[in-house]
Amino acid sequence: MPRRTITRRRGKGTPTYRAKSHRYRAKVEYKTYEALEKEGKVIGEVVDLMHDPARNAPLMIVKYDTQITALPAVLGIKKGDIIEEGVTASIREGNILPLAAIPEGTTVSNIELRPGDGGALVRTAGSSAKIVRKDEKEVVIKLPSKKFKALNKMCRAMIGVIAGGGHKEKPLLKAGKNYYKKKARGKLWPIVSGTSKNPVEHPHGGGGGRSRKSRTVSRNAPPGAKVGTIASRRTGRRKK
Repeated sequence: MPRRTITRRRGKGTPTYRAKSHRYRAKVEYKTYEALEKEGKVIGEVVDLMHDPARNAPLMIVKYDTQITALPAVLGIKKGDIIEEGVTASIREGNILPLAAIPEGTTVSNIELRPGDGGALVRTAGSSAKIVRKDEKEVVIKLPSKKFKALNKMCRAMIGVIAGGGHKEKPLLKAGKNYYKKKARGKLWPIVSGTSKNPVEHPHGGGGGRSRKSRTVSRNAPPGAKVGTIASRRTGRRKK
């Protein structure tokens, strides 16, 4: 019998899985490249720091001459600080420069994957990357996953570490806190284990104790049932 996978269970987006996106504060991205090329170096001021339910990292609201934008706040930034964006900007926490203009060994965050996309890599709380080497066309960075990635030298990045890295250090203490934390992101919680369900609700359900039914799936199973550990020789922890 085919399995009802989590993707099919979500469907078009029921209230059980739908994130509360109407509460999200702002779209987080850099200024457009057109404005940067026209003005050269752009100077903005941090007018506010705020929390966004869409992310764990705090946001800093930067006001430029013509517009206001939201960016992930870096460690050490505060209200009233000046943010510089451009090739000639100084190497200081919060400033935004192309990768080609940043020295090797500098800690960066909120990195563009392609020039002008507004920032896509290393945006989570407490994360940072490091510039390893540069050549004529590309700049190689070391990501938080310890992997190396080559990017266009005109991709922009922010100097510093994204703030909010200690948010996981505070314990939740009770289940209700975790329930509302998951609910704000559209995550289904709590998830009941299969062995605690009835036989009609889950393959592992029923029985006087824990079910001993194998979790592996045959190599010849139909596409709808080929989910999980497929034709695995063994499962579980290896005994020492």
